Amino acid sequence: MEQRHLGKSDISVSVVGLGTWVMGGWMWGGAEDESSKKAIFKAIDLGITLIDTAPVYGFGHAETLVGQALAEAKARNRVVVASKCGLEWDENERIRRNSSSKRIFEEIDQSLRRLRSDCIDLYQIHWPDLSTPFEESLDALLKLKKAGKIREIGVSNFDAGQMEAFDRDGTLASNQVPYSLFEREIEAETLPYAREHKIGILAYGPLCRGLLTGKFSQETTFPSDDLRSADPKFQGNAFLEHLKAVEGLKGLAKEIGVDIGSFAVRWAIEQCGVTSALCGARNPKQIEASSKAASFKIPGDMLGRIEEALRLSISKPISPAFMAPPL
Repeated sequence: MEQRHLGKSDISVSVVGLGTWVMGGWMWGGAEDESSKKAIFKAIDLGITLIDTAPVYGFGHAETLVGQALAEAKARNRVVVASKCGLEWDENERIRRNSSSKRIFEEIDQSLRRLRSDCIDLYQIHWPDLSTPFEESLDALLKLKKAGKIREIGVSNFDAGQMEAFDRDGTLASNQVPYSLFEREIEAETLPYAREHKIGILAYGPLCRGLLTGKFSQETTFPSDDLRSADPKFQGNAFLEHLKAVEGLKGLAKEIGVDIGSFAVRWAIEQCGVTSALCGARNPKQIEASSKAASFKIPGDMLGRIEEALRLSISKPISPAFMAPPL
């Protein structure tokens, strides 16, 4: 599988990465551990070298699964493990941002234990914490890097101004942000800034929470503990419009002999400045389907037709990413 350098760092990652939020079970209606581990095994077999996780994904559960799977497969040295810090929660699973140095130093050792590793390759501030000076957070991360507990520093969900304020000495390797055919807010400022300053973009949600897999119909519903039950794109007329857009995109994908899901992931990979598309998976079949995006290219003359298919189906401008209310 194609590998790309992550920003200015010396780390290379596969153009398709494995995201593990769904494996934690939280906000996705649950998950099955053995199936999740098999998805990790399959990802490694497919040549995927980037596995992204975070403490808040199942409140430690996703990190634990990643650590178990890599140990069982004896594959730790074959992958880049990316994790995060800067969120904390109470006994009722109420979450708040906290990127203080104290919190970061607490989290790193907890994550290393769960991941069964002595170093995290890419350590990211999960969300910008405006109550903590960016200088304090960055200083903590630089100390962890000097101590050998992390290799590279990243952020997640930062806009262009926040990246500029955080990256005072040019050490920022990446920014992980939502990006898909249906969620393109980063195109205005975040993506151009990252390109200009050679900061890698890890695009999460390229399948827009499954919407771009083509598996949903107007009869599809989601339980209350599923993030999609609160996402406007999965409700009412907006849901019908997005389903119509998916049908139009299916036709374009069929022209080049691929399925809609890999077509959508490939579109994200081909956007200038994107290093890797992070694809969530509950089972081996799902990550295998997403991995096919690395095996073809979308013809240049089809890009305008993609935009036209979206314009004809969705009445409102392509929306920014829906964020979970606690975050």
